[in-house]
Parts: sequence; structure tokens; C-alpha cells
Amino acid sequence: MFLQSISHAVPKQALTQKDCWEVFQDSPTARRLKSRSVNLIRKILTGDNGIEKRHFAMNDLENLFELDAGALNQGFEKEAPLLAAKALSKALDKAKLKPEEIDALFVCTCTGYICPGVTSYVAEQTGMRRNTYLQDLVGLGCGAALPTLRSASNFLSAYPEAKVAVIAVEICSAAFYLDDDPGVLISACLFGDGASATIWSNNSEKTGLHCNDFDLIHLPEDRDLLRFVNRLGKLCNMLHKTVPQKAAQAVNALYEKLNNQNIGEIISHAGGRDVLDAIKESIPEFKLNESTKILKNFGNMSSPSVLFALEEYLENNRVEKDLWLTTFGAGFSCHSCLITPR
Repeated sequence: MFLQSISHAVPKQALTQKDCWEVFQDSPTARRLKSRSVNLIRKILTGDNGIEKRHFAMNDLENLFELDAGALNQGFEKEAPLLAAKALSKALDKAKLKPEEIDALFVCTCTGYICPGVTSYVAEQTGMRRNTYLQDLVGLGCGAALPTLRSASNFLSAYPEAKVAVIAVEICSAAFYLDDDPGVLISACLFGDGASATIWSNNSEKTGLHCNDFDLIHLPEDRDLLRFVNRLGKLCNMLHKTVPQKAAQAVNALYEKLNNQNIGEIISHAGGRDVLDAIKESIPEFKLNESTKILKNFGNMSSPSVLFALEEYLENNRVEKDLWLTTFGAGFSCHSCLITPR
């Protein structure tokens, strides 16, 4: 399948990491955590962790960690469709397409739950046809963008004349949870909100960028290193200290299978500074500049991050060699694909 357009959307509310510390230190949550937990958060948010600012859709951040599960998911139900629809509208404008021209809509997310899924609301808000195929993918975590693209590619194989939209949207601020677990604390200092939308078809004339050669590896024995668990009805992100090394090993395992000498750059999920450093150490011939920039300006947005990095690359570079995209996350899973110029 060939890329027709790519665009993104983020909430208006943006805070630097130091702003986040100012909000947090005056919050009720700071008063109930152990002093060592508060000191860890202060060290991360006021130090150099590769992130300068993050965007948040949820309001009243000072009391965010005090909300119950119902209030958090209500925030997701409201904000995820709005942000996804905004990103899609921008992508449609770039592709010079109308919503009713889209034959299938795929949406991935993991930071909340709606039934019917986000696709139903986005299709309604943007004005898609009532027979547009809708497919929601949930439970794939930070790595979800690439398996969702793979599903879109399969749809286009079955319906070669179709036009397909793919959205990765996460309202991470609706899935924030804090206790005294260091991994939980670190996780809350990394994540921000965002949505990325792409349009695809089998028409190569628009960009000439062909998405192909999907691959993956899943390691269920490492599932508990990185996953959501349910605590008091809330989503709690578990993050083990070995995740950077595990991610780098999985990415390297997929990269070694490529046997492709024409890779111009790796576009990686921006999981965190330590993760990106571990990947660069494992595959030193690539700098991961785009992923590093996205992490700096938006934090870890989970599934949309890799597509933000792809958009950043395409806006500033002519694609003359293949781009290798890779994502990783809950499962433990790692995914990849190629973007090939034609």
C-alpha cells in the first residue's frame, strides 16, 4: 500500500517537565506518597531525561491522580475521538480527499475503552459513509501503530480500489496512576497525549512511498516487564528497569532478519531516552534523530509516536533510501515494516 498523507494533532494544553513538577508538588498526590517517591519524580521532571514538554487533554492536572476509574475513562471517551478526528481531518485535507471517500477506518489505542470503539465516533464526527468499514484494535500498547498498518495493508489486498485511513490515538493522561512503585512513577513522567492519522491506497502517484515487509516478534515470557494492570479499576502501567535493553534486543533481532542494504534511517517508537540510547548502541549506524526530537517535544505518546517521527522525517528529508519503522511495547512485542520509495 502507498502513503497518501500523514498528519497529527495534540491537545492545546502543553507543559514543560518543570511545569509538571510545579503542578505535582502542590497536588494531593504528592502529600500521600512516600518522600523518596516524591524525590524520584522531582529528579526526573527537573533533570535531563530527553523530554522538554508534553501535551495533556485531561484538565485539572493537580487533581488528576485523585480521579476514580470512571472519571478517567469518561475523559478518554470525550477526548480520544475528538483528537483522532482532528488528526484525520488534517490528513484528509492534505490528501485532497473527503471523508465520504474513505472505505475503511482503522484505529488503535490502549489508554481507555469505549464500546462501540473510537472508530464509530470518528466516522460520525467527520461524516464518513454509513457503510465505511470500521475496525478498532486495542490491547497492543505502544507498539500498536505498525500492526494496525498491517491490518490496513491486508484490507487493501482484499479491496485494491479502496482508500483506507489509519489513526493511532492515545490519551495517556486518562491512564495516569501513581503509587510508590518506581516503575509506575517513572512512567507517569514520560507519557503525553497525541494522535496521528495516515491515508493509504494502492495509488503510487501521490507520494510513491510503499509500506511493506511487515515483521514482528512477541515474547510472552517477558509480558510482565511492560504492561497495563488493573488497580482499583484504574489502568496502571508497569515498567521494569530492563525494558530499554529488552527493547533494543528485540529491535536488533528484527533488524538482523532484514538482509536489506538500502536502509537510510530507522524511525523508532520514542519510548524514552534510555530506550533510544540502547537501540543506538545496538545498531550504531543510525542516529534516530527524528525519534529523539519527537520525544523531546511531545514525550512518549505510546502508539502515535512512531508516526509522529515518520511525519517529522518526511517533512524535512527526501526519501531516497528505505525507511525502517519499528515499535515495541506490551506483550512483550516488537514490530517493524519498511517504507520504500518507488
